[in-house]
Amino acid sequence: MATVLAFAETRGGRLRTVALEAATAARGVADALGADVAACVFGPPGVEKEAEALRRHGADVVVCAAGESFARYSPEPFTHLLAEEMARRDPLVAVFPASALGKDLAPRVAARLRVGLASEVTELRVEGGALIAVRPVYAGKAFASVRFASRPALVSIRPNVFQPRENPRSGTPAEAAANPVTISARTRVVAFEEEQRGELDVAEAPIVVSGGRGMKGPEHWQLLEALVEALGPRASLGASRAVVDAGWRPHAEQVGQTGKVVSPEVYFAIGISGAIQHQAGMRTAKVIVAVNKDPEAPIFKLVDYGIVGDLFEVLPKLTEEIRKLRASAS
Repeated sequence: MATVLAFAETRGGRLRTVALEAATAARGVADALGADVAACVFGPPGVEKEAEALRRHGADVVVCAAGESFARYSPEPFTHLLAEEMARRDPLVAVFPASALGKDLAPRVAARLRVGLASEVTELRVEGGALIAVRPVYAGKAFASVRFASRPALVSIRPNVFQPRENPRSGTPAEAAANPVTISARTRVVAFEEEQRGELDVAEAPIVVSGGRGMKGPEHWQLLEALVEALGPRASLGASRAVVDAGWRPHAEQVGQTGKVVSPEVYFAIGISGAIQHQAGMRTAKVIVAVNKDPEAPIFKLVDYGIVGDLFEVLPKLTEEIRKLRASAS
């Protein structure tokens, strides 16, 4: 039977949310094409237990490569093994997350297979038996519909766009990858050093609160932190490039063309004018809220809700009202 492949990204032996998003997107395409879904998951020993979650989100088959050599992402072994698996299964489509890992892996696999890749995809549909991928172009000012001239069609999907949806399939044991042999890699990842931060990665958070130069200095970031706290555990902090360049916030929080691309349910732009480079990183957010004292700021052309005013007066009031609302709902 025809197959749609989904690459299921892991971290520390556990599936990331983007893995379930990829499985969900692959299931939708497979249903339209009359195909099965094969999810590929690589990780340390014990990663096989993640097969159940993938089956619950639409995977008919789960292909697993478990071992210490796959405990950390290494470009060459991952590319080699995934390309081998795709050659064996000959999928119609392969879906990757457009995460940091996916943005590195998907182009490598596409080059190895000599096929096309559509990146940062925000919509997938099937027309006349052919896959159409929709992706933003010109810094998000327009959208292009891409039709593929080669097989398999490779796509990387933007995080938070394809929400994980359960579509359970019959349970079968995870299959071993066709040839899980560690190749001789020219580079080796020996460790990941993550910042000890409680909040979500800004690229994956359902709610993002970003601050710009209008915050006037890092000493005022506590106002944004209070808003994030009021919004709850699904919220995370972001920042404009100007803020990061000034050293007020770490690069990991930067949203924009040279930072991270986000597609949250709600995006707060606080003290951000909204230059085109910043818009490129957040304009696909479902709801955009902005606070800026300049009524002519470009950000107001994008917003669903805009507040023209002094953010140092608006933020405390907004935070308090959100706290009251959440308290009454609990």
